[in-house]
Amino acid sequence: MKTNTAHQTQRVHPGAWLRGLAGLALVAVTATSALATDNRAPEVPDDIAAPANNKVLFHGYAVGFQIYTWNGSSWGTAVPAATLYDNDGNVVADHFGTPNGPKWVSNSGSEVVGALPPKSAILDTNAIPWLRLAAVETLTHGPGIFADTTFIQRVNTTGGKAPFVNGTFVGQVAPVPYTADYFFFRKSND
Repeated sequence: MKTNTAHQTQRVHPGAWLRGLAGLALVAVTATSALATDNRAPEVPDDIAAPANNKVLFHGYAVGFQIYTWNGSSWGTAVPAATLYDNDGNVVADHFGTPNGPKWVSNSGSEVVGALPPKSAILDTNAIPWLRLAAVETLTHGPGIFADTTFIQRVNTTGGKAPFVNGTFVGQVAPVPYTADYFFFRKSND
């Protein structure tokens, strides 16, 4: 009997890779559950702090991608695609890019869009910046966790930076994994 000894290449099925990422997300959410139950405002540089008359109404942990597209000379601006989890590891919202700015849509029926450009601070040169975005009032609506949001902070980021090497063709897409904590603020009467 003749055996084929030619080198065989295994291809990782994208679904398996995504399931692995989802498993990693669950571990990360579990590891940060103590943080997710703490709705105090995070310690941030003054440049991205929410105004004093705003209080945290929701904190979620995001796992997803910053998606870059090669334009021939750079990777351009990233578009987010992430899932937000609560302190129990439940999916509570989707986060994605729109022509109006980054958007969050909750399972509870509310939506918020962040105004561009955001205020930013670089705390880790190996990760995307921390941000503060003002909520676009006319695009923030619905009952639920994002109702009446005034500001959004993205902090404790890991990954998500544009590739270090140039793209090989115009239109090439590079989804780069990232994680972050998102804090959603609402005006307070305190």
